[in-house]
Amino acid sequence: MRYLPLSENDRSAMLSVIGAGSIDDLFVDVPAEARQAGPIPGLPLHASEMAVERHMARLSAESLTAGEAPFFLGAGAYRHHVPASVDHLIQRGEFLTAYTPYQPEIAQGTLQVLFEFQTQVARLFGTDIANASLYDGSTACWEAITMAGRITRRKKAVLSSGLHPHYVETARTMARFTGDALVTSAPVLAAAADDDAVIAAIDADTACVVVQYPDVLGRIPDLARIAAAAQAQGALLVAVVTEPVALGLLESPGALGADIVVGEGQSLGVGLQFGGPYLGLFGCREKFVRQMPGRLCGETVDAEGRRGFVLTLSTREQHIRREKATSNICTNSGLCALAFSIHLSLLGGTGLERMAHLSHARARATADRLAHVPGVEIVNTAFFNEFAVTLPRDARQVVRDLAERKVLGGVSLGRLYPGEAALANGLLVAASECTTAEDIDALGTALEEVLA
Repeated sequence: MRYLPLSENDRSAMLSVIGAGSIDDLFVDVPAEARQAGPIPGLPLHASEMAVERHMARLSAESLTAGEAPFFLGAGAYRHHVPASVDHLIQRGEFLTAYTPYQPEIAQGTLQVLFEFQTQVARLFGTDIANASLYDGSTACWEAITMAGRITRRKKAVLSSGLHPHYVETARTMARFTGDALVTSAPVLAAAADDDAVIAAIDADTACVVVQYPDVLGRIPDLARIAAAAQAQGALLVAVVTEPVALGLLESPGALGADIVVGEGQSLGVGLQFGGPYLGLFGCREKFVRQMPGRLCGETVDAEGRRGFVLTLSTREQHIRREKATSNICTNSGLCALAFSIHLSLLGGTGLERMAHLSHARARATADRLAHVPGVEIVNTAFFNEFAVTLPRDARQVVRDLAERKVLGGVSLGRLYPGEAALANGLLVAASECTTAEDIDALGTALEEVLA
């Protein structure tokens, strides 16, 4: 397909229709100080392909990647071993280039993959059903809040202080346009999650309570207790899982009473990739299926009785009246959903449990080592593969000092909560089955040097 640019007459006609004098008029809402006047300073107007490749290679070499150093970063994005077969299979042409399966008769493979993916997510989350993926965990969380509002006809959501701040900010951004009221606060560096505070905030106007499991500090909230309190007020419990590998050991949120379960699927099959693309997971009770966003693939039989797959529900604005749509289109997450599904299929239930056991064991070993570093205090009394520690000084500088020693030592809470002075000395440390004894000792030794 050739690219046919617009002519000046085409542009003038379009501007005339919308009532704009020039293309610049389309950007009047962008503050002047945020606009770039002229070429970007320091960037050459042209360069050869070889020169650009060399320059980009030099920039890339400045990054310290997960596989090149002891790696203890987490906070919603985790390093796990992804078998080479996952990448090999998702690059097959029928998967890599597949688009939205509008025509089931020619998209049976894509539909079956999504059907199996939904089954896996539903079993992992302990929910009746799951959709065919959303964009990422934060947008899935917001979709759950709006879904709860449609079900309860209420406009208030109580967000646990243990909910990842990026998820909170995504919800705040969207709530500006919907009028939803969000009740939240920053976490306290304490061993226990804020279950009592969450329950105290629930009232007759609450549509849902959003609780991360495990929470942003790695603590394990009592979902069953919160679910009972929420449902007593006619509200729904939304559980957020940013580390699905944890469900290889922890009880599923659905079994503990969660009405909607959402999460980030990056841990399985997708990899870190410097921040994306990632994968939103979404499951709920069957009685809420008509209010679920995204699309749902189902199994059926054709006219000759043969097994087949179809889009059972796809409440998209392209398919139904726009005002009735509940959809997040999520075309771009299909390949990530496939990677998730392949990885989970290769692991199986036993493999996932083993992976979870290893991750937990490595995290415990890491905590034990750090507990012997002068000035370091472990916050958590219970955790899966991530925990918080307090340091004698600002954790942001400590993280930078560790990186200079080629150790990626964790995520500073000051980075996640820049306005919260009480959290400035907090550090999140995550481990997985990829963490070795040598990595753990390197972190402990480097931290002793930095804090000396």
